[in-house]
Amino acid sequence: MTAVLQVRNIEKYYGKRGNVTKALDGVSFDIEQGEFVGIMGPSGSGKTTLLNCVSTIDRLTSGSIEVNGTNTTKLKKDALQQFRREELGFIFQDFNLLDTLTAYENIALALTIQKVNHKEIANRVNAVAELLDINDHLSKFPYQMSGGQQQRVASARALITNPSLILADEPTGALDSKASRMLLEKMQELNQQSNATIMMVTHDAFTASYAKRILFIKDGKVFNELIRGNQSRREFFDQIIDVVTLLGGDTSNVL
Repeated sequence: MTAVLQVRNIEKYYGKRGNVTKALDGVSFDIEQGEFVGIMGPSGSGKTTLLNCVSTIDRLTSGSIEVNGTNTTKLKKDALQQFRREELGFIFQDFNLLDTLTAYENIALALTIQKVNHKEIANRVNAVAELLDINDHLSKFPYQMSGGQQQRVASARALITNPSLILADEPTGALDSKASRMLLEKMQELNQQSNATIMMVTHDAFTASYAKRILFIKDGKVFNELIRGNQSRREFFDQIIDVVTLLGGDTSNVL
């Protein structure tokens, strides 16, 4: 298999001499094409810093990150912006849709910036909308949609450029339980049917149980790893809870 993401011995420090915080401490791992990987850890563990570094929002102190063969740590400003547009898709907790644009326009925006022709844009928007079951909402503005519908539009926006890697930051954090389940089932379908490669940061064991593999971060290091294999989601959830308990996390989330 091909590694879409290669993280090698990365370190990230914050602060100045005499008051330095080591947020990441020698983290290394790969994510293969078509994997759905969850990143978990207690508050302050470094999981959000890890996501920020992979997404190129934050710069590393040392180490390297490669996405689809490109070393992102060596890219300059303009090349970095182009790389984000073409290689990465983002699903945020707070949707980040533009209020003045319809769902269709929010999804199509990245392709419009890339000057893709209108017919191709329409074909791709309609295809991803069908995949995420939001065809009936394309003409609506964000305020006219539920939180779950907005998050599926945000997911469509992340997919529309066919990115090498989709980065999801607490994607169910602003959703109720029904909308969360619907979104996670759609993300699972994207992974299984479209071979989408997903890295998802979450604190929630229920959300994490939809992934194929979980990396647990503690004190800036990889603490443990779980692979779902042939287990049911319920069995995988129970395993996740066991590790979360070891980490001192919240086990109140249930199936």
